[in-house]
Amino acid sequence: MILTLDIGNTNIKAALFDEGEMRGSWRISTNHMYTADEYGLMLEGLMRHDGFALSDVTGIMISSVVPTVNFTIEHMCRSYIGVEPRFLVPGVKTGLNIRYENPRELGSDRIANAVAAAEIYGGPCIVIDFGSATNYGAISEKGEFLGGAIAPGIKMSAEALYTGTAKLPRIELVCPPSIIARTTVTNIQAGVIHGYVGSVEHIVRTMRREMGCPQARVIATGGMARIVAAESDVIDIIDATLTLKGIYRIYMRNQAQ
Repeated sequence: MILTLDIGNTNIKAALFDEGEMRGSWRISTNHMYTADEYGLMLEGLMRHDGFALSDVTGIMISSVVPTVNFTIEHMCRSYIGVEPRFLVPGVKTGLNIRYENPRELGSDRIANAVAAAEIYGGPCIVIDFGSATNYGAISEKGEFLGGAIAPGIKMSAEALYTGTAKLPRIELVCPPSIIARTTVTNIQAGVIHGYVGSVEHIVRTMRREMGCPQARVIATGGMARIVAAESDVIDIIDATLTLKGIYRIYMRNQAQ
């Protein structure tokens, strides 16, 4: 079985694939203080809970946007799984035509999302990853990555109000019943969530216009996707494991060559 790891700023997502089918997926906090032993034992416990063993893993591919934990995860793969991991880095064959001025700048998570979106859902489409940052990617009808946009994530926006002011409180990210809110907490919730949804709708509308594809589908992944989907019809598909599916497809492409 093939283990894919998506190392993000907040969480490390993991999935196990067998013959193209995802058999299980798990989530571990990204923590710079964790050791290889701690990551190994956590992954082992999560997999065992679902009936899998580390010995089931025959190949590993990793996408990471947190270079400071790469060595620890790499050491964990060697020590606990006995498999040398492959990282999604420049030079790895993706099958994706990246029309970036400098393709090496494009994050590996965005590459994986684009590959999965193009191969599973087809272009033209717009991929949105609602993570610590919100990443947008435009995919052409031919499956090319045309470019995109990066914006602060909704949690980051809410946290900025808390850390950047003297009296505004930290809030739970739930949408209040009315945008004309009557408490400080619901005022912040209304402003952050509706402002965020409006930003997403505007970026999607503008990207569709620039792509010349007013009906380009919007495929969303990441933990905040459902908050936006609950307040707007701009999202067509939510695929919580899109990145992991893309990493797996890239692994298989490189195995075949």
